[in-house]
Amino acid sequence: MLLPKKVKFRKAHTFRENSEKVGVESRGTKVSFGSFGLKAMTAGRIKSTQIEAARKTIAHSMSKTGKIWTRIFPDHPYTQKPAEVKMGKGKGELQGYVAIVKPGRVLFEVDGMDEVSAREMLRKGGTKLPVKTKVIAR
Repeated sequence: MLLPKKVKFRKAHTFRENSEKVGVESRGTKVSFGSFGLKAMTAGRIKSTQIEAARKTIAHSMSKTGKIWTRIFPDHPYTQKPAEVKMGKGKGELQGYVAIVKPGRVLFEVDGMDEVSAREMLRKGGTKLPVKTKVIAR
């Protein structure tokens, strides 16, 4: 599971939820390392466990010759209060880390396989993520 070695602040502000006001990604929008990529079409927060599940799904259907690049990293901490706790009494405890994704961001890249199998494995990996995705080619 991915998490940062060190963070400046243990708890961070919650960014806005409304995905229509988020805007589009300006960095990491092109396939740079591999031949095919998985691109986010909607905004969202992707937990480190979801990134790992998608990576495992892609790697499972890949032959030993292929290579995967993960282009996002969960560096934003998120907190949660326990169930059935009254309001107030401070912010909840740290639960894990998320990667904040805007539309247009390339999430994964693959190389070293034919187009049909690459598109299918990226599609399967995209089903594990909470954002709508699209398979793109270089």
